[in-house]
Amino acid sequence: MALGPVGQIHISVTDVDRSVEFYRDVLGIPHLFTVTGQPMAFFASGDVRLYLGVPTSPEFTSRCVLYFRVNEIEGEVARLTGLGVVFADQPHVVHRDGTAELWMAGCTDPDGHHIILMQERPKAAQN
Repeated sequence: MALGPVGQIHISVTDVDRSVEFYRDVLGIPHLFTVTGQPMAFFASGDVRLYLGVPTSPEFTSRCVLYFRVNEIEGEVARLTGLGVVFADQPHVVHRDGTAELWMAGCTDPDGHHIILMQERPKAAQN
């Protein structure tokens, strides 16, 4: 037996409504549902469900770094910047191998979780 793929990730938040607005309206992640009467909201990130919730006790508090794939990193940074998101850095190469480059740029959500945008590109031609 072996574990299957990750199904859900919990992200501790202090204000579910504020976080729903950020993840849904700013980042554009599909909102699945918010639990009525509970501080819980769920989003679809590909096959992984993101669970934003106020922890019920300190041992369930999470600190996350979330990496999201994008098709065009400069355009996505520009879109999010236009919505008021502040990036700690501009898109830059973090790794090169023989065939590809990995580009990243980072910001934070309302609770300080790091949100990293990432794009893999074919390696740029050398002049």
